[in-house]
Amino acid sequence: MDLYGRDLLTTQEWSKAELEAVLDLAAAMKRDRFSDKYTSVLQHKTFLMFFYNPSVRTRQSFEAAATELGGHAQFLEPKAMRLRTAITAGETVEDAARVMSRYGAGLGIRILEDKIAAYGQGDDLLREYARWSDIPIISMAHDKYHPCQGLADVMGWAEWFGKGPGRGVDPGVLQGKKLLVTWGHGALARSWCSVQEALLMGSRFGMDVALASPEGYDLDPAVISWTEQNCAENGRTFIITHDVREGYEGAHVVYSRHWMSPQAYQDGEFLKPQEIEKALQHVQDGVRAPHEGQGQGIAFVVLDGVERRIAVKVCGPAFGASTPNAFSSAWSFWGMFPPTSQTISVRPYSWSSSFNRRQIGRCEPDRIDRPSTSTSSSPAVRTICSGVFRSPV
Repeated sequence: MDLYGRDLLTTQEWSKAELEAVLDLAAAMKRDRFSDKYTSVLQHKTFLMFFYNPSVRTRQSFEAAATELGGHAQFLEPKAMRLRTAITAGETVEDAARVMSRYGAGLGIRILEDKIAAYGQGDDLLREYARWSDIPIISMAHDKYHPCQGLADVMGWAEWFGKGPGRGVDPGVLQGKKLLVTWGHGALARSWCSVQEALLMGSRFGMDVALASPEGYDLDPAVISWTEQNCAENGRTFIITHDVREGYEGAHVVYSRHWMSPQAYQDGEFLKPQEIEKALQHVQDGVRAPHEGQGQGIAFVVLDGVERRIAVKVCGPAFGASTPNAFSSAWSFWGMFPPTSQTISVRPYSWSSSFNRRQIGRCEPDRIDRPSTSTSSSPAVRTICSGVFRSPV
């Protein structure tokens, strides 16, 4: 399969066969990470990384991927480039795209909620670059989609329900599993990209999908329509609920993340303070932890093992959780658990694993494997880089 030169702005625009080919190659590259077969596929080539918004995992994963494939990743920021804006003179997107096409083998762009004046402008920007570039444009997360994260998520889920991390990927094991995407409480105002990509990928690969949120947190109608269509084509179900307990019923994978409301942009302005204030209103009475802040958690367990450090945050069965702000070299898990004891996978922010509610406080280290659901694990990113910048491996 030849994916040479393909843009990757959302996984929905790629066929399922193409996505499966990426995952297959990612698994092979993960098994033989530093094999001579892969370490020179981008030799003498440069991948341009254009960051409107900063990142930890995304920059590190793409830069590491380029290096491990024998290439170089060049970091770019708007403040270091003379680009035209609504109030300043400079290079147009057409000019910049043509110049970048002469120097780079590919261009990744990351632009999120606070760098645009209205939902959809980030997606429009990437498509404008794709229009004028002669090199593939890769979304490193923008206001609508996060395709590399979506691929990494499915890879991690398939590993967990399959043979385990590093033992190959069979997305077929996800068929019939239930994915819950649930709104997570926090003093945040985050874009829709990751949760929308999760809906699209889960539904593409035959999962039953549930979307749970408080009222007033609807997502993009086009993404909802695609998710419905994907589920229908696979003979699966898709429900939208404002009762989180209903969403958890029978769930195998729980994807908990905060996202902003559709009213986040007004008159060309991103209303972050108002969004945070609105989010903090969704707290269940009785769920309190003074050291965490109102409604931000009722249990906190840390387990240290050999080459493992696991942070578990557990919240009540309501919209009342918050992502730990910083766990360098840690994998964090958090979510809202229903009054059941079923085993579920928790995919918070960029990490994932699984444990039983009854095992909180005694999580067995041998049940926790290094996840692949972060772009920082690089296999999916390395595959994208190798596939679209040259003939497929």
